[in-house]
This record gives sequence, structure tokens and C-alpha cells, in this order.
Amino acid sequence: MLTCRKNINDLKPYVPGKPIEDVQKEYGLTDVIKIASNENPYGCSPLAKEAITSALDRIALYPDGNATVLKESVAKHLGVASNQLLFGAGSDEIITMLAEVFINPGDEAISCTPSFPRYKSAVQLMDGQFIEVPTKNYTFDLDGILDAITDKTRIIFIANPNNPTGTIVTAEEQRAFLNKVPNNILVVLDEAYYEFAMGGAYPESLPLLKEYDNTIILRTFSKAYGLASLRVGYAISNAVTIDLLNRVRGPFNVTSLAQLAAVAALKDQEFVRKTMEMNAEVKAYSYKKCDELGIEYAESHTNFVMMDVKQPGNELFVELQKKGVIIRPIGPTTLIRVTLGTMDEMEKFFAEIEKLL
Repeated sequence: MLTCRKNINDLKPYVPGKPIEDVQKEYGLTDVIKIASNENPYGCSPLAKEAITSALDRIALYPDGNATVLKESVAKHLGVASNQLLFGAGSDEIITMLAEVFINPGDEAISCTPSFPRYKSAVQLMDGQFIEVPTKNYTFDLDGILDAITDKTRIIFIANPNNPTGTIVTAEEQRAFLNKVPNNILVVLDEAYYEFAMGGAYPESLPLLKEYDNTIILRTFSKAYGLASLRVGYAISNAVTIDLLNRVRGPFNVTSLAQLAAVAALKDQEFVRKTMEMNAEVKAYSYKKCDELGIEYAESHTNFVMMDVKQPGNELFVELQKKGVIIRPIGPTTLIRVTLGTMDEMEKFFAEIEKLL
């Protein structure tokens, strides 16, 4: 009989948003909307589609393992050096790399809960201890994280904006926090929803890399750029940290089509601007409907809204599926996370949830 490493028994598989096809088959539906996985409801840039179709004859060739053109494009866009960048099959893969590089058995990593579950599984995979500090007012409790630091702490994960709450740590709060974190602890600033949040009190973290050499920023092409299925995430840090991560990175971890699409998508900032504009319009509509229906919600800096429906979220999740609407329950609570879809999709969602509530 095969046996596995002991800590594998404690891991829980990541549960993605339920696919449209599954709901169609289960309930005999044809018209199903998915507002569960924070995907871009407006698709991706036409330039990205053109880049993919133009490269179909080269599918038999291995990708550029260094992602040279993509790396140069992102470096120019951000104003950083190429050796400060590392690309992964989504930010998920980079999170796993971080644990592989920095977590020894018995080491600790800290984050808040609820937040992105991949932090925990990546640390547990390396037989580390994951310390969870409850959020405060649905926001990362930075003081609580500081209090949880021990001599075993190796990584701190900060999702900013946080998933699933949509809240942010401000620029002032982030700097004050970094000033108090020991320099031998890596601080991961996960900014998957950066494009939706930037401006105002939200921090611009890139300049901090020169001041704090124990920081690394994670961003992605999955959300604002609409390339979720292609899996392109990236890390920005100093050259030394990036070199360490490259030592565990798989040789061809980002596909050729993904690299080409990301380069093309980066050129189309007008598409990103329009996405932000429509997201803001739908968010305002959703707040208004929540207020009308008496649904509490957390103000979001992302393309989703966390709502408290005052009844078991898992039960509402099932009932909405029967109506052709897929949302995301947040554990065994009364909270749900709803992606901000198109205006038509949100009108359907609120029409159905009003009946159920």
C-alpha cells in the first residue's frame, strides 16, 4: 500500500468556483451565469486574442523558459529591471515557490483569515505551521499579525486588497507595518486586484522595494486583463530573492500562448481602463440594490463584493444555482462573495436573491 508524507493528510484540495457546465447538467438549465470566481466579465483585449491565433502553428515548440519578451514588456511597463521579475502559472504557483524556498519543517507563516486559501496549503505542503489571525472589520489586522510573530516566523502574507472581503490596507498602514517587521521575515504583498484598487489611500508598493529588501509583490493577468484561463502571474522583488525563486521554478511553467497574450494585453491599457469604468458602474448599482434589500456588505476595492445574507451562505449557494446563478459561499457562514459581472448579470442576481431572501 502506498503511503504519503504525513503532512499531506492535512491538506485540503482547493475548491474552485463551480463550472457553468456542471450547473447546466445538474439542473437541466441552459441560461447560467457565473459570478463566483472574480473573472473579467468583459473578456480580454482583442489584441490578446489576435496574438494567440497568430501563434497556433507554433504550438509544437516549447515556450521560452525565461519569458524574455514578456519580462522585458512588464519591466518597461513598471519601470523595474528584468531581473526583478519572475513569472508563474498564476500567482498560485509563485505562492507555492515561496513556501518551497523559505519554509523549513516547523517554520511559521502568518496571514489573516478569511483570505486566499493557497497561502495555508503552500505552507502546510512544506510541513510548516500556518498562523491565522482573524481580520478586524473584515480588514487585515496588522497589529494582530505583529503580535503573532515569533522566532520561527519566515513569511507574512498580506492580500491587498483582500480576497474574499475586498478591503484594503492603506499606504500609511502598510509602511508603519513594514517598519516593525524584522528584516529576516519575507513580507508578501499579494496585489492580484491592484488595477481595481489603485489610487486614493491604496499603497503604491513598487517604491517600497528599494527600502525594504524583505518584500515581494505579486500581481496577475487573470483579473483586470481577463486572461484567467491562461495562468500568468508574476512576482516583483529584488534580484536576490527572484534568483532564489528561479531555482525552484519549473523550466517551461508559462506557456507560449500565455506569454504572447500577456504581452499583447499589456499594450491595450484602454481595455483595462474600460474594465475599471464598467466595474465601478456595476459596483455602484450593486451597493444601491444591497441597501434597498437590507443586505450588509463590505465596501470593496475589487471586482467582487462580500455580502452578509443573514442565512447560511452554503444553502443560498445551492438555491441560486437552481435559478442559474453561481456565486461563492464563504465557508459555513452567512457570508457570500459575488463577482461584479455585467449589468445584465447583476440584475439577474439581485432579482433572484430578492425572491430567496
